[in-house]
Amino acid sequence: MPFAILAVRSALPLRRLALVLGALPLVVPSYVGALALLGALGPRGLLAQALEPLGVFRLPVVDGLLGSTIVLVLFTYPYVLLLTASALRRVDPTLERAARGMGRGPVDTFRRVTLPQIRSAVVAGALLAGLYAMSDFGVVSLMRCTTLTREAYLRYDSLYDPAGAAAVGLVLALLALLVVGAEQWSLRGDTGAARRRVRAGEDVAPLPLGRARIPAVAFVAVVVLLALVLPLAILGWWAVTLVADASLAEQLRDALPAALNAIGVSAAAAMVCVGLALPVAALVARVPGRLPRLVEGVSYVGYALPGIVVGLGLVFLAIRSAPFLYQTAAIIVIAYAVRMLPQAISGARSGWERVDPRFEQAARGMGRGPVDVLARVTLPLAAPGILTGAALVFLTAIKELPATLLLRPNGFETPATLIWQNTAVAQYASAAVPALLLIAVSALPVYALLVRPESRSRRALG
Repeated sequence: MPFAILAVRSALPLRRLALVLGALPLVVPSYVGALALLGALGPRGLLAQALEPLGVFRLPVVDGLLGSTIVLVLFTYPYVLLLTASALRRVDPTLERAARGMGRGPVDTFRRVTLPQIRSAVVAGALLAGLYAMSDFGVVSLMRCTTLTREAYLRYDSLYDPAGAAAVGLVLALLALLVVGAEQWSLRGDTGAARRRVRAGEDVAPLPLGRARIPAVAFVAVVVLLALVLPLAILGWWAVTLVADASLAEQLRDALPAALNAIGVSAAAAMVCVGLALPVAALVARVPGRLPRLVEGVSYVGYALPGIVVGLGLVFLAIRSAPFLYQTAAIIVIAYAVRMLPQAISGARSGWERVDPRFEQAARGMGRGPVDVLARVTLPLAAPGILTGAALVFLTAIKELPATLLLRPNGFETPATLIWQNTAVAQYASAAVPALLLIAVSALPVYALLVRPESRSRRALG
């Protein structure tokens, strides 16, 4: 949240670039981040090798619960960053100016005026990050941290106990319901404040940082250094070793088709999720009562399930009831939609809540039908939030591993599966090429999402 505030509302130097760099860790697979951390700080990592001439032969091992927590925080905070940044752009600045004009300081103005308007987006981002951590498998496996997700995989893969794996998955689903219930409880009564809107074409003057300029820059720099620069540096170093071995071209021949496969299924999943999320978001934003919240809450359960549990369920379903889907790209898209629908719902809800009903009423008063109002007024105004949700789905799907491994057709590879195959046999340098390609493919949509939304919003309002 502080990163989003600095990058969207303050006079931070190069704040647009900072926002893009701050969101890019979302495209780095969390297990690649864990590999990078181990490669840099592990017992035989680059730092240990650099310190050996100085007589330092042993470093503290960063693994287990602490290491897993560090890695998951570094690679899930962009969920909060993206949704908060989108919400901040839709905050009505006149309320903040009125509060400042009444003698309120910047901190008090933020606490009393701004925070209530962005609270639903912040909580939604935190919920996505928490559920991702609950369902993560790669990080906890590499960091040797015992979790329910890892236990489910071990029961299926090592103990050949699908029923036991399903039982553990059920426990995860119940925990997800508790987390979602806590989120719904935290947002009780959060209605009026969230419906304040930015006026058409109105720009918000960035807040001066003053003496906080240097600490703010240092905070942003440290976050970007740990979450983006360090993994890229480790991956780049491993890729350089491939150049020295003259095997880079061979790795690219395998990685480029895999990247096209990942782009295709991820884009399809994003479109499916947006189509399913729009009616749910409209129901939650416009219809009071417990039923809309219950419908939204149920959709979050699939996100907390490990990919392997979702994959096993769909394999069973395809074999028994829909054999035409077995080992097709379509079943991969279905698996992505089951797991990542909450991301699209969170973004669509954030956008829908910030559509002023008066615009829709004015259009209806001018003789426009409901479909025309939806297409020409509601959806363009809600577009920033909807596109944010779609981007989150795409960026998460493109690095999905367990479900892809279980459901992919023969010969169907993605950068995530190539990374896992190489790391499984300790070929870390070979894993660097698909990892870097995955990051490069994802950088452009992140840039378009974060740098251009203001102009899109103004055109829609105009």
